Amino acid sequence: MSELFGYVRVSTEEQNEARQIEKMRALGVPERYLFVEKQSGKDFDRTIYLGMRNILREGDLLYVDSIDRLGRNYDAVKKEWYYLTRELKVDVVALDLADLFDSRKFREQGEVGRLLEDQMLSLLAWVADQERKKIRQRQREGIEIAKVAGKYKGRKPVIVPDFEKYYQRYMSRKVSKAGLARELHISRPTVDRLIAEHEAGIR
Repeated sequence: MSELFGYVRVSTEEQNEARQIEKMRALGVPERYLFVEKQSGKDFDRTIYLGMRNILREGDLLYVDSIDRLGRNYDAVKKEWYYLTRELKVDVVALDLADLFDSRKFREQGEVGRLLEDQMLSLLAWVADQERKKIRQRQREGIEIAKVAGKYKGRKPVIVPDFEKYYQRYMSRKVSKAGLARELHISRPTVDRLIAEHEAGIR
């Protein structure tokens, strides 16, 4: 029997996911199939998303608030959409464009629908990717302005006591980088930095 799924994503702890969650509940998504994540959309190495994807089955229906909630990397979003809809044969609906961006409607239109799907997905994935780049640029510009004004102090360094044990678990493939980030309540880039620093110290 097919199931309803909802995937909610915001990029940071400070952002509020409540609006997206209420949309999913209003559509009848069961709590057990409502997946909420606070992580960047730059790639799909996300613990909660991947956990959800592992239980999706053919005929299930997945709601996302918009394509950029699925992800913000142009190539990765296109690849993931095709994997979900054409390999797993899961139906996906982007709610902000539900009248247009519904994989069921594309499929019903046959080859014409497939062509429209390719074109629209390319456009929306490109827009999401460009917005990610603009956000990063604005952040860099803000930091530079703060530095000039003498107000930028940078982030406090993250220190993880006994990081060696976490590092060994990662090296033995018992946990992924995303898993470490979740356990330690830090970002993936911070995990990357800690591992790089640890390995430099070993050398």
